Formats: sequence, C-alpha cells, structure tokens
Amino acid sequence: MKSFKRALFVIAVIFCSVAHATVVEFRTILGDFQVNLFDESTPATVQNFLDYTNSGAYASTIVHRSVPGFVVQGGGFVFNGPLAPNVIPDAVVEAPPVNNEPVLSNVRGTISMAKIAGNPNSATSQWFINLENNSANLDVSNGGFTVFGQVLGDGMQVVDAIADLQRFGFASPLNELPLRDYTAADANAGVDLTEDNFVVVTDVVVVDATVVTNPNIDPVRNTLLDASTPNEPIPSVGDGSSGGSLNLSLIALLSLLFAVRTQVRR
Repeated sequence: MKSFKRALFVIAVIFCSVAHATVVEFRTILGDFQVNLFDESTPATVQNFLDYTNSGAYASTIVHRSVPGFVVQGGGFVFNGPLAPNVIPDAVVEAPPVNNEPVLSNVRGTISMAKIAGNPNSATSQWFINLENNSANLDVSNGGFTVFGQVLGDGMQVVDAIADLQRFGFASPLNELPLRDYTAADANAGVDLTEDNFVVVTDVVVVDATVVTNPNIDPVRNTLLDASTPNEPIPSVGDGSSGGSLNLSLIALLSLLFAVRTQVRR
C-alpha cells in the first residue's frame, strides 16, 4: 500500500508539472485583459517576462506603437509625467537579453517579444500582440519571433480598441504612437502629452500561477522556419491544456498506476 501511495504522489507531481501554466493580467487605461503564458513551450521567455512583471517594471508603461492589421507594442517606456510631443519617455530598465524560442506561430491574439533587427537573441522587455495572422512574416524573419502567450476570452476587444486609436508620428520610437483625446491640431501646437492621452498599462500582474487549463487554447506551432534553424520541439496541446500535452502523459501515468496496483495486489 505504501508503494501504491508513493506512486500516486509521483503521478500527481508529474501531472501538475505537465499542466502548469501562468495567467497574467494586463491592466490598461482602456480595460483589462488576461494572457495565458506558455511556460513549458517557451520557458526562458516566460521566465524573462515574469521577472519584469514581478519586479514591477511594467507598471505605468505605455503602448508606444500601433500598426493597424499588424501589432500593438509596449513594455519599453514608462510614463512619468507630461511630455512634449517629441520627447522620448524614460525607458524600462532592461535585464540581459533572452535566447530566442521560436517554437509557436505568430497568429492573431498571440503575444511575442520584440527584438533588435538582425539579432535573434536580443529580446528584453518589449512585447507585442499580433492583431492578425503574421506567421508568414514573423515566424521566419530575424530567426522567428518568440510567441510566449495568448490573449484569453474577449481580451482582444481591448487590444483592438487600442489599435483603433488615432496614431501620431513623433520622433522614433514614437513614430506610430496611439493616443487618446489628442488631435492633429494639438500635435501641431506642441500640446504636452499627459496620462489622459497615452495608453497607459497601469500594471501587469500574475493572477494565477497554479495549474491552469484553458480549453479554447490550442497554440499553433511555427513550421515555417528552415529545417536547419534550431527549433525546440513542443508537446501537443490539442487537448486544450495551456502548458503542454496531457493526453499522452495521462495515458502513461495511468499505465504506471495500473502496474503499481497490480504489484500491490500481489
């Protein structure tokens, strides 16, 4: 019986590890939305993002880029007070870059890491959310862009609302800047940008760090990279688990349990 109980404990530990995922909530001036992170498919990238999240680095950041039909991007700059239109906000303090993990596809609703052109392993704090299926471009360029999560439920309504805002072309990197309650006349007059104008991300917080299963999530694998490009395999998630494949693992674990019970009965 002790062997049987020990086996049950081992099975529970393994099963929880297989299903593990993290859900974070983006709290923005236009509404909140949650993102399921793919802890097991892209562990280094998720850990990198959570390090910024847990340190508070994303508090009071802005969405500084919006490209209709493409992406909205943030995580790079902090709102610390009113700014003249061509003044660049303070940058988020960056940690060392994370290695690229281009195993999932940049389809609509996924969140990925931005990076420096020509350097696949240069992602730090900046993230972007895909507004459309950008796989043909982003799955292959610059070593493939790492998808590390997916927006949950109706969260894309908030993201789409950000994308629908009028954009302004100030000094780079604010040359595709989405703003609220701001006009071309304001820009021409040099009216300062305030919290009422920026899309402020007031915070990003972990709302569930335990076992999470989201049955509507079935992340698409990046199959477009050249076969010679390093591409770590990912487990199948056709069963809807956000963190990994449960079906094959469950079968194996049940087989182990049956074997242990057989031995106990003997």
